[in-house]
Amino acid sequence: MTTLALDMIDDAVERLRDWQGALREQFPIIASNPHLAYLDSAATTQKPQAVLDTVTHYLTTSNANTGRGGYPWANSTTVRLEQAAELVKGFLGDPRPESSTVEFVSGASQGLRAVAMDWLADRLADGDEIIVPFADHKANLEPWLEVRGRLLRRGTRITVHPLPVEEESGDYDYDALAALVNDRTRFAAVTHVHHVYGGDMGVARIRSILGPDIPICLDAAQSAGRMPLSMAELDVDFAVFSGHKTMALPGVGAVWARNRRGPEFVAGGWRGTPNTTGIVSLEAALNWLSAAGLPDVHRWTVMLAARLAGRLAELGDVELLGCRQCPRENIVTFRHRRLHAGELGSILAANGIMVRADEQLHPSPGGAVRVSLHIYNTPEEVERLVAVLGRT
Repeated sequence: MTTLALDMIDDAVERLRDWQGALREQFPIIASNPHLAYLDSAATTQKPQAVLDTVTHYLTTSNANTGRGGYPWANSTTVRLEQAAELVKGFLGDPRPESSTVEFVSGASQGLRAVAMDWLADRLADGDEIIVPFADHKANLEPWLEVRGRLLRRGTRITVHPLPVEEESGDYDYDALAALVNDRTRFAAVTHVHHVYGGDMGVARIRSILGPDIPICLDAAQSAGRMPLSMAELDVDFAVFSGHKTMALPGVGAVWARNRRGPEFVAGGWRGTPNTTGIVSLEAALNWLSAAGLPDVHRWTVMLAARLAGRLAELGDVELLGCRQCPRENIVTFRHRRLHAGELGSILAANGIMVRADEQLHPSPGGAVRVSLHIYNTPEEVERLVAVLGRT
């Protein structure tokens, strides 16, 4: 990245500085630890005070089970969960909320498995084919392989094709994908933003390759809460995300189903008591993000990531990984040519910088370090990271 490009990013960051500073102060754990830099939001996000206050208020004023009683607390909880489902639809840019559905789950892993086992498994016949991402997060791989195993035990054989990727960059190989699609292709699972490389994986382009009839399930774990979403533009049939990556509490997530291609999605099994507190926290988090302004949240994190990538490119011992062609979002991953990731992670932690650093993250020799940014991060934290790397 040229000096001119970096200067342009710095100018844009300065224009948003006061806005971002006011939002940063709303995160108690961030505001009370100014000496620390939390750069691991792809793993889990920090929570604004509004979310914490909303949960406390709910638990101390109207906590009850839903659908289990006719008294005011139970009724208000039921209504609140119904309203939260409608809020999720709006947050996702649902084009037809009157016919779509939202199921609350424990997180993206459970949500993707629900789509696989409760919807896809019963729609496949012997000889059918599906395309799924072998090179992405295992939560968006294991459920589809489980479907294949379940069907095989019934005597039904399906083919599971790996979604083609370019090995060095991690970008999807769209030409190779086009060659896979045929009249037996019944389903595809894709990722919106890659959890290691931070690239926007071109979902709209995948839709154009697959055609208008093949259902698509979108793993939105790394995009929900970080950028404006439009299911109308992406034209997918399912979107799954986790609350804890979206500034809500752990243990809650959502499956949005468009219900246009194929039968309506209905989660199977005994439903039991939902995580009411988690759903309340998710409602508060989505409201907070909307009020903050998701377009500017997205702009801020993309600019910080671009600044970081540009500065890392100046360091001789650092190799940036992934995303040669795809637009980079809020994640920057790199390897150090001399140090193992675990060792480098310990050095960064000793300097108050929290990142993911291990050998499981990436197959590079020695592993890799992932930096993932959100609205509470600052240019100064980026420079602190670069400075430590420069001294290492």
